[in-house]
Amino acid sequence: MAGLVNNLLILFLVFQNICLGFRSPLSVFKRYKDTTRSLSSECFGSDHPVISLGLSDFALDIRMPGVTPKQSDTYLCMSVPLPVDDEAYVVDFKPHASMDTVHHMLLFACNEPSSTENYWDCDEGTCKDKSNILYAWARNAPPTRLPKGVGFRVGGETGGRFFVLQVHYGDISAFRDKHKDCSGVTLHMTHQKQPLIAGMYLMMSVNTVIPPGEKVVDADIACHYKRFPMHLFAYRVHTHKLGKVVSGYRVRNGQWTLIGRQSPQLPQAFYPVEHPVDISYDDILAARCVFSGEGRTTETHIGGTANDEMCNFYIMYYMEAKYAVSYMTCTQNANPDMFRNIPPEANIPVPVKSDMLKMMHGHHEETKDSDKTSLLQQAKNEEEEILDQNFHIEEAVEWPGLDLKLGQVSGLALDPENNLVIFHRGDHVWDENSFDSKFVYQQRGLGPIEQNTVLVLNPSNAKLLHSMGKSLFYLPHGLSIDKNGNYWVTDVALHQVFKLGADNKEPLLILGVALQPGSDKSHFCQPTDVAVDPVTGNIYVSDGYCNSRIIQFSPNGLYVMQWGEGTETSLGTARPGHFHIPHSLALIPDFSQLCVADRENGRIQCFRLETGEFTREIKHKSFGRELFAVSYVPGGLLFAVNGKPYPGEAELVQGFVMNFSTGEIIDTFIPLRKSFEMPHDVVASEDKTVFVGDVHARAVWKFASIEKMEHRSVKKAGIEVQEIKESETIVQARLKNNPESTDPLKKQEKQHLVGQTSTGVSFVLITTLLIIPVVVLLAILAFIRWRKTTVYGADGEHKLDSSSGRILGRLRGKGGGGLNLGNFFASRKGYSRKGFDRLSTEGSDQEKDEDDGTDSEEECSAPPPLPAPSSS
Repeated sequence: MAGLVNNLLILFLVFQNICLGFRSPLSVFKRYKDTTRSLSSECFGSDHPVISLGLSDFALDIRMPGVTPKQSDTYLCMSVPLPVDDEAYVVDFKPHASMDTVHHMLLFACNEPSSTENYWDCDEGTCKDKSNILYAWARNAPPTRLPKGVGFRVGGETGGRFFVLQVHYGDISAFRDKHKDCSGVTLHMTHQKQPLIAGMYLMMSVNTVIPPGEKVVDADIACHYKRFPMHLFAYRVHTHKLGKVVSGYRVRNGQWTLIGRQSPQLPQAFYPVEHPVDISYDDILAARCVFSGEGRTTETHIGGTANDEMCNFYIMYYMEAKYAVSYMTCTQNANPDMFRNIPPEANIPVPVKSDMLKMMHGHHEETKDSDKTSLLQQAKNEEEEILDQNFHIEEAVEWPGLDLKLGQVSGLALDPENNLVIFHRGDHVWDENSFDSKFVYQQRGLGPIEQNTVLVLNPSNAKLLHSMGKSLFYLPHGLSIDKNGNYWVTDVALHQVFKLGADNKEPLLILGVALQPGSDKSHFCQPTDVAVDPVTGNIYVSDGYCNSRIIQFSPNGLYVMQWGEGTETSLGTARPGHFHIPHSLALIPDFSQLCVADRENGRIQCFRLETGEFTREIKHKSFGRELFAVSYVPGGLLFAVNGKPYPGEAELVQGFVMNFSTGEIIDTFIPLRKSFEMPHDVVASEDKTVFVGDVHARAVWKFASIEKMEHRSVKKAGIEVQEIKESETIVQARLKNNPESTDPLKKQEKQHLVGQTSTGVSFVLITTLLIIPVVVLLAILAFIRWRKTTVYGADGEHKLDSSSGRILGRLRGKGGGGLNLGNFFASRKGYSRKGFDRLSTEGSDQEKDEDDGTDSEEECSAPPPLPAPSSS
């Protein structure tokens, strides 16, 4: 009988081991993947940083020793001694870093690092003695290649004996998982003497101040060169977020020769100098950084944090070995007046080419697809963080400007001080009698408008600040204001474009011939709007009601080019570049594009500024058949207004807010007082204050963002929590107006329920399988007891009770409160508790596979219930 009981107990053990050992292939792969992930954070090669590459060549691996920065904008340094005593040359670099974690890296050579620690805060300094920059990297740059025969000299009597790596960790959100960073660079070095010695020339602005809201700020640097000739072979630009373009030049006898020009928002690699440039004694090296202060509310200064700015132009050069100087700097502007003659390209943003985009989205061609996906997702998240805000545009009903006595309001703009400027027609109207069939104005006998047609208002209280334009215009139409505060207007009766100074009675520039419609380079036909490029000063005119084209002029008014043609209505669908009244223009300096409200085609078309090449169309059913005006706000928002629907159509006359990058409609708005009749123009500021002028209602409405929220995602205990800072609204209103905002919470609840259900099924299955043998055992014991009672009587029954009671007591445990197989087997010599105690679930929320609730080591024991989703 004892043997039978022992056999049954062994059966329990075997069955339990089978259950414990059962794993899905997914869980096995998952543990392997997790192990691989943890290993990947180790600094491979840190114990053996020197790798022989032959008799004279070797590689030196310089990596951060597994660091975790504690706060953003941390600069950490570490040093590696030169592994040889004699002179050596660095002939190649290979970076190991990602913009996910690293803002930029610098590699210095010196003789005495600032610290002997494994790594240190760079606020203590990089080197105690003179240091030379050998290499700079940022934004997933590809490796730098030195020309054959060129190397950076280190060691020996004149070269540095230590390499110091400085790593700037900008945003440390990537370190929420507390992983260790091992970013760095591998150097290819050689003992072979190089005939040409490489060096670094750094041009850097140290005193630039960028005013808030300023569209274009130039930082200029220039120095006279007073050394032996040097030959330039690579350059690199560096700014922070506000930089638009950085250019470097050699100036010799008044002639400007380009060294390199690049956008600092593209991969900040060392790019090769396209055409060889040599620098001789008394040449001038000049550089310009172009910034924009738009989006900032305070002054931005040159500094070390990501919210400060930098203006750096690095030049890699080589010189003959006997004259070589390894490092030179220029931090002044020796001749400010000469920048009046800097080539215009220095202020033109660099278009993003496909090969540049490839580098921006990965280190180089060997970058894994997963890394590219991560970077693209990061860019998408950054865009969503800026644009996907919960706000709603509603009329500012307290604004008194709606009660102003105006003529037909045709144009609106905001001046550099954010004052509202209105262009209206006074006592003139445009009706069916205004033009003949050849578009010649028929009401010249009325004379020009005797009222001031340009009104400057305080945007807060609609108080009149300034007015002008009396006796200048017949039928005003379009209005825009350039970065210098000049007014650019069109008159459809005069068929002309005017540039007006804010304080000048007479126009500064006139394009077109008065009262003469035409379609050549010097005539317009009812021009509708003007846009001026803040960088180049180029002028773009939409022409117009009877011409279907966009014309580009130089800043002085010289014809440059044109594009566009009339829409063939018989085709049904308007083609790209075809217009049916190009009615309004919006210049997009962030993307070097010009967007056109193609009125009668009910769409927005966008084109490249430099070439007029079509880039995209934005069209929505809710626009209806007419789209009158479009306006752009730096940061990525488009505003537009449509026209009245045709009879039998139901589209509302309303305003639209769109994401420029995607074309998606974010919000719509209509007035609360009065109604739109023919909204003719729209203008918006960066704080989402919007003004709409209506030509039929003879009114201007002000709209404002009534709901401004800051969203920040926080992960806590494996649950995504939305922290919301609110103003001008309440949580209940937000939930009512935005029912989709609760979707993430519902999704979490659903996942939580699925996890519970899956775990519950596993628990029921396992419990059932465990109970079956116990029931069989009890049945066997009951049978034996019955047989004993029959054969031996009561005395035998007592003995059996005692024996079976001991076994069952151990199965139940001391308290008798249920089966405890762990305690039972723990009492048996040679058995382990493994697999029977409740498994720890601490830290497992992130690791658990959401697709399979049983895919874990808890398959044979019920896990504790998951915490409820946070409602905060």
